[in-house]
Amino acid sequence: MRLLLIEDNVPLADELTALFTQNGYAVDWCTDGRDAAVMATSEPFDIIILDLGLPGRPGLTLLEQWRADGLDTPILILTARSSWSERITGLRAGADDYLPKPFHPDELILRLQALVRRRHGQRPSPTISVAGVVLDENGQSAWRTSNETPVNLTRAEFAILRYLMLHPEHVIAKDRLLDHLYDSEHDRNPNVVEVHINHLRQKLGRGVIITQRGQGYRFGGDSVVA
Repeated sequence: MRLLLIEDNVPLADELTALFTQNGYAVDWCTDGRDAAVMATSEPFDIIILDLGLPGRPGLTLLEQWRADGLDTPILILTARSSWSERITGLRAGADDYLPKPFHPDELILRLQALVRRRHGQRPSPTISVAGVVLDENGQSAWRTSNETPVNLTRAEFAILRYLMLHPEHVIAKDRLLDHLYDSEHDRNPNVVEVHINHLRQKLGRGVIITQRGQGYRFGGDSVVA
């Protein structure tokens, strides 16, 4: 999952970037509302974390403009403005969730997971379950329901498997995987994706991810073989 963090408090943004990275998100960060206005619509983000008190352009104005322009990316407002009237204003403007500062990091991560699952039709649960494979987002592990023995995943393996499981009916091109799994500063090496996918196959079975020649990868689910 690729995440856009819009926050002008540098120490907080540093902490959040580390938190999101540990939980399998690729993070792009900007501090100014004018930069955010362009960035949110020019890159394929899966979720946006938005502060309201931004220099350049207010967060609420950004939110209203994005929704008016048809941007449907899930947006969570993270702000010091905590009154009920401000929450209502933010939600009416098109926010999917609203979390006031200060907050507990675990609550923020759980809210992000819930927004992503809801967008992809998954039930509210700490796990993603598709076609005989279960992925534990909090533990970053996975197992097949046929044997229920969890295997630990690296951060990259977890990110790839989560993205494919959230799009089980789609063939995902390698470029699309790179766009959604790496931030704009990361060296996007297509060969690295192949290495991580091979590791996933070794851990969960050769068929867990199917290669569609000339097109990309597809989640194989319970077609896996030992």
